[in-house]
Amino acid sequence: MTSQDLVRQVSDVGLGDRPVVGGKGASLGELSRAGMRVPAGYVVTVRAFERGMLALDPAGAIRSEIERLPAGDDAVIARVTARIRSRIAAAPLPDDVQAAIRAGYRGLGAGGRGAPVAVRSSATGEDSAEASFAGLQDTYLWVRGARAVIDNVRRCWASLYNAEAVSYRLRHGIPEQSVAMGVVVQRMVDPRCAGVMFTCSPTTGDRSVIAIEGSWGLGSVLVGGEVTPDSYVVSKVTGEIVRRTVAAKLRLHRLDQAGSGVISDDVPANRREQACLDDDEIRALARAGRQVESHYGTPQDIEWALTEGASASESIVLLQSRPETVWTPRATGPIATAKASAVDHVFEHLSRVVPIAPPER
Repeated sequence: MTSQDLVRQVSDVGLGDRPVVGGKGASLGELSRAGMRVPAGYVVTVRAFERGMLALDPAGAIRSEIERLPAGDDAVIARVTARIRSRIAAAPLPDDVQAAIRAGYRGLGAGGRGAPVAVRSSATGEDSAEASFAGLQDTYLWVRGARAVIDNVRRCWASLYNAEAVSYRLRHGIPEQSVAMGVVVQRMVDPRCAGVMFTCSPTTGDRSVIAIEGSWGLGSVLVGGEVTPDSYVVSKVTGEIVRRTVAAKLRLHRLDQAGSGVISDDVPANRREQACLDDDEIRALARAGRQVESHYGTPQDIEWALTEGASASESIVLLQSRPETVWTPRATGPIATAKASAVDHVFEHLSRVVPIAPPER
């Protein structure tokens, strides 16, 4: 088995490589191919996972035990999966897998201490249009040093057996033989602000708008529900920002300056009620969202971050894109009915579908 079998560069993979690198790794590679800016990194492949699991469990007893679990018994699922995760997290990785991870990490540079990286689970069924495993496996931010990367790869593998993930698979009848885990290792982004973007309305399914949410610091504060984010709605028809809500953002996630890892902190008082995005940045994010949606051909749920850049567009880094799974499957009819002119379409969308915010004074 070669190192190419165990580690692949993010820039070298795409959606067709989902069975090899998992959903998140494949999506990030596809975003890179689409011309979007994504953090440099590599993927520890499904082959590496299978190699590690074979060394730990040559008879395949873990998968067999999971498939025998009663789908509705949360207590039993929690007890069994906790024991399995402990076994995987404690097991040493095969030497060739460790060597491949170390080589990939060295390739990210950043001197003697090594690059700070995000270590992100990438399950084979994750972020597909048919199933949504988002949030059911683990991510570790601001990891530094090859030893720590290896430890966190092992923890990501173990998270394939989080109780919530196993319950999801049992409820949906997903066979254990069909799931495996890749792990994305990417240069860490230290953003000014970050958030999520939906290329259709997450509340109504309206495909004529893009909805953006953001807050100060790392996006993990928003995903974890620790903050009420700013929110913006942008019309795809006109490009105008048709709704904005600036929230009081009290908490942020940031790098722990004393070492590796992320800490939760108070937002400085003078920034709590300040918008985290200006109009140019909002429009640039909306353009990026439309480009991603056009590439995939279906509405997307996108994670983004803003770093320092010469322009709003150059500041955008995309951290993930997955199919929107709530409204898209319901969209069986036409997006709009025929009108006499394009202007009539504009007025219909702006006056009926999307409430217009009053002019700012």
